[in-house]
Amino acid sequence: MASAVHPTSHTRAGSRAAGLHSLAVVLEEPGRLSLNDLPLVEPTDADVVVDVEWSGISTGTERLLWTGRMPAFPGMGYPLVPGYESVGRVVRAGPAAGLQVGERVFVPGARCFGDVRGLFGGAAACLVVPGARALPVAEHLGEQAVLMALAATAYHSVAGGGKRDPIVAPDLIVGHGVLGRLLARMTVAAGLPPPTVWEREPGRCGGGEGYPVMHPDDDPRRDYRAIYDVSGDAGIIDTLVMRLAPGGEIVLAGFYSQPLQFAFAPAFMREVQIRCAAEWQRPDLLAVKELVETGRVSLDGLITHHELAAHAAGAYATAFGDSACLKMVLDWRHHA
Repeated sequence: MASAVHPTSHTRAGSRAAGLHSLAVVLEEPGRLSLNDLPLVEPTDADVVVDVEWSGISTGTERLLWTGRMPAFPGMGYPLVPGYESVGRVVRAGPAAGLQVGERVFVPGARCFGDVRGLFGGAAACLVVPGARALPVAEHLGEQAVLMALAATAYHSVAGGGKRDPIVAPDLIVGHGVLGRLLARMTVAAGLPPPTVWEREPGRCGGGEGYPVMHPDDDPRRDYRAIYDVSGDAGIIDTLVMRLAPGGEIVLAGFYSQPLQFAFAPAFMREVQIRCAAEWQRPDLLAVKELVETGRVSLDGLITHHELAAHAAGAYATAFGDSACLKMVLDWRHHA
């Protein structure tokens, strides 16, 4: 049973005559970021108020928002609050929210900032979100719980929301960022043959846990059955086609800002299948929650950089400009 809003519950959201408000990262326009005090929507009986402890910076979608190269997307427009990787404490819970005050939850973004768009709305000190959207997470995960969305993305790319039968797991993964590492770790944890991972950036070639990482030029294979691309490189399909066995599959699991194209004849000769991995769904999130909370899939070593939320501008610059940065996490705990 959910806890009702307690009159003495502490929340990081400030209070004005007009209602609650919170400090939030705001992308005013491409390339221009600020920390603004924004009004929050009034919580309903089905909502929770979450004091955010940590939020992650996405080097995929958020980089596209930062550069202005994000393709047409529902809710797109500036100014906006980015972020879909937030972890915090429930400090208020409506009677129909289904959560308890004090629970630590993962929040995959919010739309609670009035006239300022939430795309995806998680980079703020305090959030108002439907209780059904927040996911309780184990205490021991701490800041690592910001990785739940990426883990669910990796899981969905293989499982396809339960619609893939039979499932063809990757034997080649392109890209050794956080998403590529999670996909490789899940493959190994499932007891499947370890995939090969391609990575061109020397600083990212380490950290393979039970699977090899190599530069594509060092890989002679031409018989992969399932290649999962998480690089976001729109021009890579022709290269991957030439590495497939006949009837093989290419899974596009990254996010692509440019149109994708490929030469038909080589793909025709191999009878190639090309599949787009869609956005993760709630069952994917629940599945990876069980995997990471029981220790079957480790999230260790994936968060490489931290910064106080007050220094968000520098944190975003590092996240997008430093190839050694796998995942940057903003710390909101000092905004009490």
